[in-house]
Amino acid sequence: MASRRNFLTRFSKGMGGIMLPVFLKTPQGQQLLKASKTTKDVTADEDFWRFIQQAYTISPNLLDLNNGGLSPQPRVVQEALDHYNRMCSETPSYNMWRILDKGREPLREQLAKLGACSKEEIAINRNASEALETVVFGLQLKKGDEVVLSEYDYPNIKNAWLQREQRDGIVLKWIDLKLPSEDKEALTKAYTNAFSRRTKAVLITHMTNWSGQILPVRKIAQVARVRGIEVIVDGAQTFAQIKFKIPDLECDYFGTSLHKWLGAPIGSGMLYVKKEKIANLYPLFAAPDAKVDDIRKFEHLGTRSFPIEQAIGQAIHFHEMIGIERKEKRLRYLNDYWINQIKHLPNIKIHTPSNPAFYCALILLEVVGKKLNQLYLFLHKKNIHVTVTNIKNLQGIRISPNVYTTTQDLDRLVQGLEEFCKAE
Repeated sequence: MASRRNFLTRFSKGMGGIMLPVFLKTPQGQQLLKASKTTKDVTADEDFWRFIQQAYTISPNLLDLNNGGLSPQPRVVQEALDHYNRMCSETPSYNMWRILDKGREPLREQLAKLGACSKEEIAINRNASEALETVVFGLQLKKGDEVVLSEYDYPNIKNAWLQREQRDGIVLKWIDLKLPSEDKEALTKAYTNAFSRRTKAVLITHMTNWSGQILPVRKIAQVARVRGIEVIVDGAQTFAQIKFKIPDLECDYFGTSLHKWLGAPIGSGMLYVKKEKIANLYPLFAAPDAKVDDIRKFEHLGTRSFPIEQAIGQAIHFHEMIGIERKEKRLRYLNDYWINQIKHLPNIKIHTPSNPAFYCALILLEVVGKKLNQLYLFLHKKNIHVTVTNIKNLQGIRISPNVYTTTQDLDRLVQGLEEFCKAE
């Protein structure tokens, strides 16, 4: 609770000590600050989460249930972004390179604290794809070296590996996961049984973007590490959604997008590289010394948006105000809320596990016997925004609420699903 009591102070420092976010001065903002100090379990407290909802500028008409694709920014983040944009426009080269550029080190420390790792292992970039492709193209692999990965990995990262296969002659070993699954041993063996003496790296998606399935990263990594296999983790969907420490995953590399569950500005991401792995990993963009063991060599992106980068700090503070434990519990509660009301409907099939160890904010739902787009279009006409999944044996609509979503919002979803299932 001490961290939340210092919320105002940290926000002010996050704005360079220049200003306090306007929203926090409003009656709604003051109510939010007061409510956030409670020590009670607020998982099912709709009044508390309405205060959270007021901290966003979400559409009053369109119900957004595709937060797994992209999450909105809280007002305080929007205000910070506007502030830094205006600041840059006053004297761009001076304010960007002489002032805002110096804000990267404090930001690195904050992100390292969230990941429970060293700041010397965190690089700030633009999204999970950029972070993970830095690893894919930076690893020193040669013809015949094997990489183990899943067909349920994210398309951009699969394509990066396919390019290395085409260009360098590495061998890709694709595993076919049986999803959904709550069997850690089976999921682990699906990867480890594919390891051979020629396997040099394994890619593990912490939570699949297709269905929200959480994989036993640590168990797979432990086997890989014994065999000298590099472990790469795609954490785009888990960072700031579920509680974990990056080092506890026992991975060598970890990439995530900060504009998903952290609620940072669009176009912000993070790369973790274990300290002893930095020197031998080539940067995606040329650095003065590609072999140096300094994490900052992965940040030579040229001119980019410093306002976006610096506003990440306000997203971190807002996230910490809620607290990762409260956030994770609330996200599961929201999905349990609507699932429990529709699971009796005919032909409903949930492609996401029900064990809390294997799911959180993303749920994949199929109405068997209906064409893939039918439910999507039906909900769209009711101003409910979801997305469609169609990969191998997983198909349906993916539903992902966020902390600003209330149970009253989800009642709209339940009503829509009931009407769809009862329609001829």
